[in-house]
Amino acid sequence: MVNDEDRIFADALGAAGAVGGGSGGRFGARLAARYLRKDVHETVLTLELPADRAASHVAATLARVGRLLDAPGPDDSCGSVVRALVGGGFGGMNPVVVTVTLTPADPGTTTASVRGAAKEGLIKQHAGLKTTRLVTDLLTS
Repeated sequence: MVNDEDRIFADALGAAGAVGGGSGGRFGARLAARYLRKDVHETVLTLELPADRAASHVAATLARVGRLLDAPGPDDSCGSVVRALVGGGFGGMNPVVVTVTLTPADPGTTTASVRGAAKEGLIKQHAGLKTTRLVTDLLTS
């Protein structure tokens, strides 16, 4: 699992910069990513599913809206973590790292902590907040 959100953002923004500016655009976008602030939002919800089915449900949901970075896997003995890169903001062009941490609560329920983080430029799009709300709505519907 790639644990460093900033590295994920640098790679994603660098790939976008390379499309328009080649290797110079990639370098510039990766450099700029270091200095941008993050918009982070976290929420906790309860899924009425056992932990293994909840992990599959979360992975399928994140795969529908973005690109999975990590397959559901054990996170020590407390559950699992699923992470994806989702397009947020205007036109879905702002990369958002969505991390869902699943913890078994009861035999039939699982607690899901949903975290959305996005880099923000001069124009605040609140992509982390909006994407977290979107994923939460999709998981509970």
